[in-house]
Amino acid sequence: MRLILKSKIRKFGLYLLALLILSACATVPFTERKQLILIDPQTELALGLKARQEILKKAKTCKDPQIVNMVNKVGWRIAKATGRTDLPWEFTVIEDPKTANAFCLPGGKIFVYTGILKYTQNENGLSTVLAHETAHAIARHGAERLSMVLLAQVGEGALVVALEKNSDTRSKAFLAAYGLGAQLGVILPYSRIQEYEADHLGLIFMAKAGYDPRGALLFWNRMLEKQKGSEIPEFLSDHPADEKRIETIKQLLPKALKYYHPNN
Repeated sequence: MRLILKSKIRKFGLYLLALLILSACATVPFTERKQLILIDPQTELALGLKARQEILKKAKTCKDPQIVNMVNKVGWRIAKATGRTDLPWEFTVIEDPKTANAFCLPGGKIFVYTGILKYTQNENGLSTVLAHETAHAIARHGAERLSMVLLAQVGEGALVVALEKNSDTRSKAFLAAYGLGAQLGVILPYSRIQEYEADHLGLIFMAKAGYDPRGALLFWNRMLEKQKGSEIPEFLSDHPADEKRIETIKQLLPKALKYYHPNN
């Protein structure tokens, strides 16, 4: 009798999981890639905001108004070009000249380290980085990553509970998905598919914002030059930045240039 009951419970759990997965299919804009997202946008925004607050407790933010204003100017220009001005975009500059990195939390919470500015060099170079990170938010890569971690960490019976509001399991899964532990900036890299996808969308967004997408090649080539030395920039080590990536960007440029209007 118990075996029959357990079997029925398991079948019901699998049925719920199947319904959940079928209703959780999403499509990335421009690339049309299908993705599984089990996290609703409101939860995604809340988790991103909470993580941002935790990071700011440990981070030293940049006080240079010229740098902060430039990052916000370029960031908002790109954010508007995405058409998603409904998202609570925030662009935060972390004062750390030794760290050449940038990352995006769910909901458009983007962090830029001052160390990456020597590679961006100008607004167009900076637009490459910010458009790439903005693309992660638009494609909801964070929610997709968290969904994969939840699926891996809990069984089908526990998944429904894990997705409930204020779930401790969901919060722990978020920390695991992003690598947000005791240290600042330990943000796990996205998958190669998501990174190339962010390149794809990023080129389009910077072009729509009036920045020359061909500048992305200059930025990545500067990063690759640094790789030939003894020190690999964090932004480079966390991303599939190699000759293949440069070639992929070259192939995507004709499409991105269709959106480019310098007078924007």
